[in-house]
Amino acid sequence: MRELVYYVAVSLDGYIAGPNGEFDAFLVEGDHMVGINERFADTIPTDYAAALGIDQSGGGFDTVLMGADTYAVGLPEAPSPYRHLDQYVFTHRKPEPVDGVTFTDRDPVELVRELKSRSGKDIWLCGGGSLATQLIGEIDRLVLKRQPLLFGDGIPLFASGAYKPERFELVSSRDFETGVSFTEYVRA
Repeated sequence: MRELVYYVAVSLDGYIAGPNGEFDAFLVEGDHMVGINERFADTIPTDYAAALGIDQSGGGFDTVLMGADTYAVGLPEAPSPYRHLDQYVFTHRKPEPVDGVTFTDRDPVELVRELKSRSGKDIWLCGGGSLATQLIGEIDRLVLKRQPLLFGDGIPLFASGAYKPERFELVSSRDFETGVSFTEYVRA
């Protein structure tokens, strides 16, 4: 069965973006980028990957989920950022249609369970923290790109909410000279 994988960059103090949604402090150059290109090339926006000559055909995902704020990061320049994947954006707004993007106000848990029941590759939960909190019971794997910086405030990895403790087991950890580490966990 397909897995829901929350693959995301996170600061040492647990934020996926700063107080105003900024994420430009995250390191995008260095030896950790080789790790991304090796295993997670399909998480690079389609146009960037093409410009860099990165092959995305062998990736582990065929679907990406994101909240409206995460999706809005690339607007208006990139209205369909991951054209090589099926893109779902959770929003209560009624945006203009965009080729390759499904905007939905469905219950995220219901949609994820439906997607998991279909054949295909894994499902990438791109962000944000509120959507991750709604889907916490459906997350099968966490892959955290821990960045060597502090935001002090911002959008947390998981929003505060009424959820019970969830146990995950360490699968792998890889450190890079940049200070970035990839840490992967599976649901216990």
